[in-house]
Amino acid sequence: MAQADFNAVGRRKKAIARVRLVPGSGNIVINKRELDDYFGLETLKMTVRQPLTLTKTTGFDVLVSVNGGGLTGQSGAIRHGISRALIKANPELRGELKKAGFLTRDPRMKERKKYGLKAARRAPQFSKR
Repeated sequence: MAQADFNAVGRRKKAIARVRLVPGSGNIVINKRELDDYFGLETLKMTVRQPLTLTKTTGFDVLVSVNGGGLTGQSGAIRHGISRALIKANPELRGELKKAGFLTRDPRMKERKKYGLKAARRAPQFSKR
C-alpha cells in the first residue's frame, strides 16, 4: 500500500459521513467519540461494524465525521462510507461488499408534505357533521 489513509463519503437519508481509514489497531472513532459512546443501541453498533466483519479486515482505525439525520441514518451512512473506503484500500473486496448490498446508496428519502394534507399522506380528520 503506497497510500497511508483512505477517504470515502457515505450517505443515507439526510446523514453524511466522511470516513478515513488509517493504519491502526481497529478503533472506530465517530465525531471524536468512541463507537460505544456515540451509539447506545447494539444494532447500530453492529451496522457500523458490518463491512469490517464481513471482509475480516483488521489493522485499520476508522475515523468518522458524521452530521445530519438521526442515529439510524448516521449508522447507515457510516457503513456506506466504510465500505467505499475498504474498496479503495483493497479493490478485491468489491465483490463481497456489493453482494451484501453495502455499496448501494439507499435511495429512500422522506416524502414531501402536500397541500391540503397534514403530512405527506395524512389527511385531516373527517367529520360527517
